Amino acid sequence: MDMKDLILEIIEHIESNLDQEMNLDTIADKFGYSKFHLNRIFCETVRVTIYKYIQFRRLSVAAEKLVTTDKPIVEIAYDTGYQSQQAFSIAFRQFYGYAPLQYRRMGVFIPLLKRFTVQNIMMPLSSYANISMPFAA
Repeated sequence: MDMKDLILEIIEHIESNLDQEMNLDTIADKFGYSKFHLNRIFCETVRVTIYKYIQFRRLSVAAEKLVTTDKPIVEIAYDTGYQSQQAFSIAFRQFYGYAPLQYRRMGVFIPLLKRFTVQNIMMPLSSYANISMPFAA
C-alpha cells in the first residue's frame, strides 16, 4: 500500500469512529505501523498530527451539530467522543472562543478543520503556502 492510500484509510477510520475512544496508539496498532512513523507521515501529508486531526474534526462535527440540530449539548458531546459535557465544553471554548450554547445561539457554523481529501494529497507541496488553515488561535 502506498502512503497516499494509507493516509486515506487512516482518515476514513478516524472519520468513521469520531464517537469512539481513539488515539495514536490504537490507530498505529490497527494499521500495523509504529506510532512515531505513522504520526510523522500523517503530519507530513495532512499538516497536523493525528491527535490534532481527531480533536479538530470532533470539534468541527460538534459545531455543525450545534448549529444544525436541536440535540442536547451533552448528547453532541458523547456523539463526538467526549466522555463528559464538561470536557467537551472546555475543549470547545478553547478552540472556538465560545461556550457551546453561545455558539449554538450565534447560528453560524465555522469548521476548525474540514475533512482531508484525496485532492489535498494530490496538491503539490508548494501549494500549501497559499492555504489558510481554519484553526482558532
